[in-house]
Amino acid sequence: MAKMSGSRLVAEVLKGYGVTHVFFVPTILMDALAEMDGLGIQKILTHGEKAAAYMADGYARARNAPGVCLAQQIGASNLAAGLRDPFMAHTPVIAITGGPQSSWRYRHAYQEVEDFEQFAAVTKRNLYLDDLARLPDLLRQMFRTATSGAPGPVHLRIKGSQGQAIETDADLTPLVEEQFRAIPPFRPVAGAASVGAAVAMLAGAKRPVIVAGGGVVSSQAEAELVALAEKLQLPVASSLTAKGAISDHHSLSVGVCGTYSRACANRVVSEADLVFFVGTHAGGQVTTNWRIPAAGTAVIQLDIDAEELGRNYPNRVSLHGDAKATLAAMVAAAAPKSPEAAKAWTGRTREIVAEWREKAEAMRNSTAVPLRPERLCKEVTDALPGNGVLVSDTGHAGMWTGQMVDLGAGQRYIRCEGSLGWGLPGAMGVKCALPDRPVVLFTGDGGLYYHMTELETAARHRIHLVVVVNNNSSLSQEIPLVNAAYKEKRDTLSGEIWRFSKEANLAKAAEAFGCAGFRVEKPGQLAELLPRAFAMGRPVVLDCISEEQALAPTAWMPGTGGGH
Repeated sequence: MAKMSGSRLVAEVLKGYGVTHVFFVPTILMDALAEMDGLGIQKILTHGEKAAAYMADGYARARNAPGVCLAQQIGASNLAAGLRDPFMAHTPVIAITGGPQSSWRYRHAYQEVEDFEQFAAVTKRNLYLDDLARLPDLLRQMFRTATSGAPGPVHLRIKGSQGQAIETDADLTPLVEEQFRAIPPFRPVAGAASVGAAVAMLAGAKRPVIVAGGGVVSSQAEAELVALAEKLQLPVASSLTAKGAISDHHSLSVGVCGTYSRACANRVVSEADLVFFVGTHAGGQVTTNWRIPAAGTAVIQLDIDAEELGRNYPNRVSLHGDAKATLAAMVAAAAPKSPEAAKAWTGRTREIVAEWREKAEAMRNSTAVPLRPERLCKEVTDALPGNGVLVSDTGHAGMWTGQMVDLGAGQRYIRCEGSLGWGLPGAMGVKCALPDRPVVLFTGDGGLYYHMTELETAARHRIHLVVVVNNNSSLSQEIPLVNAAYKEKRDTLSGEIWRFSKEANLAKAAEAFGCAGFRVEKPGQLAELLPRAFAMGRPVVLDCISEEQALAPTAWMPGTGGGH
């Protein structure tokens, strides 16, 4: 066995697993970063550890392969906070941090706190390295764990505030297991009996619907999803994470359901007599806090993680398997159902969707100034190239894009799972992973402010994305909560809770960071600026001045008439 430094081993292992970028705040694994220069791995120096984790998350989700983020010991807590989103999104992120020297423990070493357990809540596995000889197999464990089953982040703490413990030579051999370079590494198929039972139930139901989740996207099962839907004439709703898994223009597509949703999708799922959850935990967001579908509705569930089957709704049939492989088995087992035989239900769903579209269209074509967010979404829909990727921040950004943007076949949607501000660094990671595809971020001014300094990172590393900012100079999603709190005592002081300065010019700020910036105050400007932005070959910020009081419709619920 040849002598090799741990630093060289890390660089060669990352290269072997196909990693093209690492995202970090120094000072961490300095020798390893230097070794990466000759291996074609790009080092992305960020302005904060959370941003580094978010970039690794976006990169991993775009590539369906592990993303890597690094931080020194003092920044480890910040990196752990950044892993919250990839943990919720089931993203394979490899996180490495420095840790305390054994001889310094319990002696008030400078900048030292015990942060190891902070990673336990946001990772699939939380490891530490105390023997350099273990480095090869722990790195293999990290990639294997991150990509297998339901993917997720893993963390390794290395001794030394900068991970210096791996800088010495030892008898080390880089070991790479090829199948764990991407997700999913395995494609188990649900048992034939369960597949047959599920197909029979779907074929026999009067009002069946599929609810597709993020597992469809991570399994790359979009084609199989559509094939099953077409063969059995099944309407398809999706979680926000799975938006785009079926084209919004497909006759069987009913849109995003749940709390950030189209009213038509919630209506369809609420009327269904059988719901087929594919690659979704049926958690609170996709089910409007477990109210749609209603308790007692017949449910079939397909998931790669057996522990999720029946967690939130008792299943009539549980399918344990990979989404792509199991959906393919279902397509093969199903007898075609004629459109005529299903027209009572599919016709009903199309009526519901058409009704929603008719109501939404007026706002999507609004000429109001300040701009309506619905109009911003329409312009993004019209301008996004056929291979474009739309990235969304959370909150209002997720609500507006989930409802008002239409995506076609070949386009992708990648959303923040819950941490406002993820959008900019997340979209930068997406663009690093997909440099040849147009990437558009839709965020608000509140979301952009979190990590606006990363615009400098985008300019420095030529990460050429387009940022559309729904700028209402506020956190307007909080308006109902503020009104409820202040009641009749509402006055200018209530604005201190949710308003920002209207004097801030985000386009000029973008220019100061080395990006292109444009202030958009009239709806017609976007039709010209978006295609121009795609062609500029640099990061572009479109600062769109929008209506402060424009609130995204809340989720439709039976008996409420909510939503558009």
